[in-house]
Amino acid sequence: MTTLEPQPPKNLNKAERVQFVLRRLQELYPDPPIPLHHKDSYTLLVAVLLSAQCTDERVNQVTPQLWQLADNPQDMMNVPVSEIQAVIRPCGLSPQKAKAISGLSKILVEEHRGQVPADFAALERLPGVGHKTASVVMSQAFGEPAFPVDTHIHRLAQRWGLTSGKNVVQTEKDLKRLFPKEHWNSLHLQIIYYGREHCSARGCNGTRCDICRGCYPARKNPKLVRKP
Repeated sequence: MTTLEPQPPKNLNKAERVQFVLRRLQELYPDPPIPLHHKDSYTLLVAVLLSAQCTDERVNQVTPQLWQLADNPQDMMNVPVSEIQAVIRPCGLSPQKAKAISGLSKILVEEHRGQVPADFAALERLPGVGHKTASVVMSQAFGEPAFPVDTHIHRLAQRWGLTSGKNVVQTEKDLKRLFPKEHWNSLHLQIIYYGREHCSARGCNGTRCDICRGCYPARKNPKLVRKP
């Protein structure tokens, strides 16, 4: 009787990887919370701005004191920039961020009746607000489909073979093309949480975590990724 040799594991093709990632992330994070503490679109906008090159945990430690100074654009525009900077200094880049918070608050009052506009172009015209920040606000404050790409998402998308990783712009385009629009908002958060908890820069090299091994069971060498 002939004994069949065990077949070596095969890596999933891209369509299979997309479905595997969707299914596994939904199992792990069926209802992912927004990590930045906020109470409305304005406080979310400011918190996202502060999170640039800073952890969400640090931002959440700083913002309660900032909201004591002002928690709306009408009041914030009248707070001296030096006072804003003193409070947000632990978040890093405090001179630029304080000036941006003051400036965008003034613009919101003068041009948008004190409201955060639910419009990508209008958001990106605000000081300190780039495409990623605008995408987070549109997604998390207004429920509009968006796929903000941060360092976690950029790294994991490469490890999972979903993008070439040339830059965050290309990564965003690739992910939007691969995943249905109705999943974008939740996927953005799910991938961030997964990256922090299971597939961090030091904790996984593309061969260790559940999703990396599930997508590439035959992968033996670490997956090198491009920085954003």
